[in-house]
Amino acid sequence: MAIYVTSDLHGLMLADLQKLLDKAGFGEADWLFILGDVIDRQNDGGVSVLRWLLCQPNAQLLLGNHEAMLLSCDFLFEEITEDSVEAFSEEKMQLWYNYTQNGGDVTLKALGALRETDPEAVEDILAYLREAPLYETVEAGGRHFLLVHAGLENFSPDKKLSEYTADELLWAWLEPDTVYFDGVMTVLGHTPTLAFGREHKGKIMFKPTWIDVDVGVHCGNPPALLRLDDLQEFYL
Repeated sequence: MAIYVTSDLHGLMLADLQKLLDKAGFGEADWLFILGDVIDRQNDGGVSVLRWLLCQPNAQLLLGNHEAMLLSCDFLFEEITEDSVEAFSEEKMQLWYNYTQNGGDVTLKALGALRETDPEAVEDILAYLREAPLYETVEAGGRHFLLVHAGLENFSPDKKLSEYTADELLWAWLEPDTVYFDGVMTVLGHTPTLAFGREHKGKIMFKPTWIDVDVGVHCGNPPALLRLDDLQEFYL
């Protein structure tokens, strides 16, 4: 069994994800972790990938900040009545505005269309996202890995993972000199590798204590997959 990770697919079409998995030789005995942000920004907003994930026994989505923003707007999928419209407070409207400004409009449109034909599928997707973990720890190739969407804001080597807030795991922003645990490699996304210089554009970035697998798919770069067992990279 091999363990693969990718992140920040942001509306990548399912066919392209499947092509990437085929290129890497991903099989039924292997395991795939997607480190958040499957949704938003392009195409069908990642809805087809979410529906695929619901049926995969060997794949797991970790919660990303974009999925968290969608869940903060789950009131949009409740039955609309006169009373519920009046209850759309300024706070709810601000949540909706923030989400759409971050590329959520395409996902909301796709989920709205799906709700017309299969409302249970939308409920299944939302339930799946509500249960998505914030992090996972795995071992592969004799190494220990921490998988998380954005990193560890306010990091301390003595701070337990359970003590981090969701925001600290979902919204952390990497700096080139960020240092995490010794002896455990942190694998994450959220910060596009292009942020560290054009020489990193579209490429997985390796540092002594972390690996950034956000290659900027929403910017038009091909998606990437990392096999943890031997740290081999695959690009579509």
